[in-house]
Amino acid sequence: MMEDLKAALAQAHAHDMAHGKAPEKHIPLIAIVTCSDTRSLEEDAAGAVLEELIRHEGWQPIDRVVVPDDKDAIARAIVRATDELDADVVLTCGGSGLSLRDVTPEATQMVCERNVPGIAEAMRAYSLRITPHAALSRALCMQRGRHLVVNLPGSVKAARENWDGIIPMLPHAISMMAGEGH
Repeated sequence: MMEDLKAALAQAHAHDMAHGKAPEKHIPLIAIVTCSDTRSLEEDAAGAVLEELIRHEGWQPIDRVVVPDDKDAIARAIVRATDELDADVVLTCGGSGLSLRDVTPEATQMVCERNVPGIAEAMRAYSLRITPHAALSRALCMQRGRHLVVNLPGSVKAARENWDGIIPMLPHAISMMAGEGH
């Protein structure tokens, strides 16, 4: 049945291209979950910067929330963003350092099935060119179904730097998770 669907989609794509119609380009939907005991939504400067960066790419930020540094609260926010809001990518912001309250990676592991270590490694490698403190990041990137969850740092500077380090690979990752192949 899946092969029939793939064949029908390929045929529809070929028909559209033959008639000069470009296929609709999927605009990635991105949710931001800031993990902090000390910030409100109004004080969430890093989340606001990420929202700007998402829009700059022509993508759609669909939600931005602040939750406490609590594994269950973070896990619920990730599940809501993927399962209810259908975000292609969930960017967590904060909670990936060495403080005992930094539990974002653990919350991510609670609700995701597959590790995508290359993206987290790319963030650290990119940031290590700027600061040796990047080595202290415990950030993860994982998949929940066809959704990507990326842990970013909570400071404006570090969130921007990490975004810059992964943005070149995100469009291809989103396409692959949507079943569009390599």
